[in-house]
Amino acid sequence: MSLPENHSEHTQTQQYVHWFRNSAPYINAHRNKTFVLMFGGEAVQHHNFQHIIHDIALLHSLGIRLILVHGARPQINQNLQEKSLYTPIHQHRRVTTRESLASVMNAVGSIRLQIEALLSMGLANSPMHGARIDAVSGNFVTAKPYGIRDGIDFQLTGEVRSIDTDAIRGHLDNHNIVVLGPTGYSTTGEVFNLMAEEVATRTAIALKADKLIFLTDQQGLVNDEGKLLRELTPHQLDRYIQQKAQRLEHVIPLQGAQTASLSGVHRVHLILYFHDGALIEELFTRDGIGTLITDAHYEEVRIANIQDVGGLIHLLRPLEQEGILVYRSRERLESEIAQFAVIERDGMILACAALYPIPTAKGEIRSAEIACVAVDPAYRKSNRGSQILHFLEEKARQDGILQLFVLTTRTAHWFLEHGFSHASVDELPDARQALYNFQRNSLVFKKILM
Repeated sequence: MSLPENHSEHTQTQQYVHWFRNSAPYINAHRNKTFVLMFGGEAVQHHNFQHIIHDIALLHSLGIRLILVHGARPQINQNLQEKSLYTPIHQHRRVTTRESLASVMNAVGSIRLQIEALLSMGLANSPMHGARIDAVSGNFVTAKPYGIRDGIDFQLTGEVRSIDTDAIRGHLDNHNIVVLGPTGYSTTGEVFNLMAEEVATRTAIALKADKLIFLTDQQGLVNDEGKLLRELTPHQLDRYIQQKAQRLEHVIPLQGAQTASLSGVHRVHLILYFHDGALIEELFTRDGIGTLITDAHYEEVRIANIQDVGGLIHLLRPLEQEGILVYRSRERLESEIAQFAVIERDGMILACAALYPIPTAKGEIRSAEIACVAVDPAYRKSNRGSQILHFLEEKARQDGILQLFVLTTRTAHWFLEHGFSHASVDELPDARQALYNFQRNSLVFKKILM
């Protein structure tokens, strides 16, 4: 029996509604944040670039402060070829002669104009309809000569000396998108050819940007089994930098990501430029689509072990004394340690939570209970609770759990904010109902795992 057409349309609409609702926390989290977005000249040439611009316009409309940094290598190569000019490449840097500088400037200028033109679109049948975006560029990057390396004079090839952060912030405050190219200017009035990846990295560090995003020709990083790595620390990048040593076009974004992450840019994303909607998927869905590099090498979310019992007691005892949590002895914590997840930072347990599978009878939905959610008082406004909850939700999904329950007396609103809904004691699986403490009269909440 086939379903009526209007039923399928309704289902699709509901999916859109569900996604939009789930994206709301990310919209709120990203508003007024500063993102540096870097893409090479290859991305500009690709037919998906128009969609990238549409997504950039969407990010701008959501109140995100954007700095776009573009490369121009293929365009420069084409200009040089047309003029029959040859410029050697050494250490993945072009030796920029005075004769070739005009080709560099022409390529960079043409891309900037192309970006500005696309950001000015306002056709009624396009995603840009009604958007009013001012894009600005200028002499925000001061450069210096790269000099002589390995006996080779790089001439007008340079490296970043400084970033005019005050000027950039001023334009961002005026709701403009700032566009930077792979060129910089010296105090003597010369133009230098720079690496776009370096411009993006140094800009993100100087501005203390919330995110640095590299649009590359690879969908993040994959492990030995070919599975996408969702999240890495900057120190874990060492292995992949070594693996890709022979492919400098792949190494340079990784080196930039590592440098930025170790220099205070808390989140660096590596995503695919020719995947339509990659920016939106990465920024507004929980799992994303690329690889996130985070400085959380100081911080780790993991399953607890027996050495963590002391840290758990330190977190749980004050809440137990207030009557917020049920008392658990050291012996019980030791026996149940595998059920706990913790966030550790520099050897200190910042947060914990437990996932208890609930025995289910025939016909009952596979369920589990979230318990013992606790965060160190000094870190309660830093989203650690949400972080550890998402970790356990993902673990539950991997274990085949279809719904989660929470019993609480004090933190009802927090769980409601995290997608749980009110439930009755009768909705608990029979095994958990039998253990329900009517004296505590805990409220019951549940969440269906999608």
